[in-house]
Amino acid sequence: MPEVRTGDVNLHYEIHGSGEPLLMVMGLGGSSAGWNPALVDELARSFRTIIYDNRGTGQSDKPNVPYSLEMFAGDAIALIDSLKFDRVHVFGVSMGGMIAQELALRYAPRLQTLTLGCTTCGGRHAVPPPAESVKILTAPRDGASDEELIRRAWPLAYTPSYIQNHRAELEATIPRLLAHPTPAFAYKRHLDATYKLKTWDRLPEIKTETLVVTGAQDVLIPARNSEIIAERIPGARLHIIPDAGHAFFNETREKFIEVFVPFVRAHTL
Repeated sequence: MPEVRTGDVNLHYEIHGSGEPLLMVMGLGGSSAGWNPALVDELARSFRTIIYDNRGTGQSDKPNVPYSLEMFAGDAIALIDSLKFDRVHVFGVSMGGMIAQELALRYAPRLQTLTLGCTTCGGRHAVPPPAESVKILTAPRDGASDEELIRRAWPLAYTPSYIQNHRAELEATIPRLLAHPTPAFAYKRHLDATYKLKTWDRLPEIKTETLVVTGAQDVLIPARNSEIIAERIPGARLHIIPDAGHAFFNETREKFIEVFVPFVRAHTL
């Protein structure tokens, strides 16, 4: 995996395919390994698809200092600069969608399109997750193995029926996710950064062509949050996938691609 220096950290990244650049921003505590390779391959048929490890994850540097969404956005722009792209399409999910909001608000001229997946604007206008989801998200390790921690998180990402019917596929992803695991301190730094998100007042400032997409059965960031974001961004298009959870981009990959690819192609350079 190539590596670039962005300020105080080295970021690892991959580029797949050709065409207009598409930057994919992963969520809380996740590295680029969190993207299903099948999704990356399909998107690479249409775009020069860039996936990377946020600071604190994967093969990127993991400084044990406070992180912020603004810092993550700065990392993303530094990566884009190093790759010499003037403008990119941006797709961010969960915390990656929070980072993508900051990109659109702070670096608007660098974005061609903006796709916000399963994310929130934070603050008092956001709809919080159910108490049971928060309990899973913040539960102490209690001696659990890395494999077990991943399994514990499945109900936050996927619908019960998907877990039941695709357990073998989910199990098969574990070695990829654990090749370069996120340290506990870095996960906590990520989580702390998300608590400071408050974009509701600023969302009307976003002028980038925007798609907001999520799963109707998301129990981590309820779908109402996507509706709120779409209501606040002028001209934003909203798409809710009925039978999907938080990781809709993996769970219902084809349904997502059917919406996402035409949207981006309609707003190419």
